[in-house]
Amino acid sequence: MFALLNYYIDDFKKLDSRFRFNKRSPGRTRGIILNCLTLKLKIMNTLRNKVQLIGNLGNDPEIINLDSGSKLAKFSIATNESYKNAQGEKVTDTQWHNVIAWGKTADIIENYVTKGKEVAIEGKLTTRSWEDKEGIKRYTTEVVCNELLMLGK
Repeated sequence: MFALLNYYIDDFKKLDSRFRFNKRSPGRTRGIILNCLTLKLKIMNTLRNKVQLIGNLGNDPEIINLDSGSKLAKFSIATNESYKNAQGEKVTDTQWHNVIAWGKTADIIENYVTKGKEVAIEGKLTTRSWEDKEGIKRYTTEVVCNELLMLGK
């Protein structure tokens, strides 16, 4: 994914430099502008519903082996953001994210990832709903992880 994005950015820079040198030929400039717009659309479509997070696992992953033979890993990661408030004090804001992973990614998580480990994940946001025991409809939003990078120690 990152290599593809860098490719598009390099391509955009080439188009941009050609645009600067060809200001006197309007037909060619129009074509270059259309190419730039197409390139921007390609980049935006590549980034559609994409989540990238770096954080630490709050608990050991929950591994579920389904009857179909599929494997599911569920875990949560904490991301931290630090800033200074009006009084100049450092404030750390922690956000928790629910993450699920399927198949081989779940296998890797089961074998190598434990509570406290720092990981980088990439995936997409999904929202699902269900009815609880009292018949109330509940909703949750999760990150479906398709890439995992183990960081730290």
